[in-house]
Amino acid sequence: MSTHAADPLAALAALPGVPDAVDSVRKAVDRVYGHRVMRRRSNEISSEAALRGARASAALSGADWALEEVRRRTDFSADAEARTVGAALRLGVEVGQLLSIWRQSPLRVLARLHLVAAGDDADSVGRPRQVGEAVDEPLIEAPLPDAAEVAARLDGLAGLIVAGSSAPALVTASVVHGELLALRPFTSYSGLVARAAERLVLIGSGLDPKAICPAEVGHAELGRAAYAAAFDGYLSGTPEGMAQWITHCGRAVELGVRESTAVCEALQRGAA
Repeated sequence: MSTHAADPLAALAALPGVPDAVDSVRKAVDRVYGHRVMRRRSNEISSEAALRGARASAALSGADWALEEVRRRTDFSADAEARTVGAALRLGVEVGQLLSIWRQSPLRVLARLHLVAAGDDADSVGRPRQVGEAVDEPLIEAPLPDAAEVAARLDGLAGLIVAGSSAPALVTASVVHGELLALRPFTSYSGLVARAAERLVLIGSGLDPKAICPAEVGHAELGRAAYAAAFDGYLSGTPEGMAQWITHCGRAVELGVRESTAVCEALQRGAA
């Protein structure tokens, strides 16, 4: 992603198709926030959105468990899939604790997210990977940037976040998500961290302040193949490819909204 323009994120917001995606997401979010159940039971909707978002993010990383299995389990240490689900659940809880730090110190937040996801104190945890360290990241098969490029691009991304932008939340969240997927900056769980960071931006920007619109659900619903194909657009760096990725992320948010709307309606009927 080029960072030469004064506000490169705002330039992306003007790409063909992106303004329509931004408008569609805003209208969808406004509708679910206007649901009558949100006035009384928004905390329940937020908790359920976090659970469903975690389940979906884990699915994209190869641990595709049924929602009720995630809800039922208490031990997430048995095997690699269980550890992935546990990592996603911990991230879902942690995101809300880091909002106040993100705009001032995004790299510190990313390190914290990896520490929480990994759940151990190995030397490689909570810092960008170093030369020669292997990367375990299911689904993403793109060429892996070397450690020096990772460090430089993380600094560039942090600079964009700290500087701020006039770009809509969807654009910023999509770029944060895409850049972290491209870099895979950690030895493990970079995909989970990338999706958690996308959610953090959507919440912290004020688009989804109550955290009830889990984009991860939409990404999973659209499917791993579509996710990878849209990500290829991001990697291309072309205007068309970037617009493809941003609009894909927008559709994912809308599907997350649909999920939470269904939860609202179930609560209204007394069925949940």
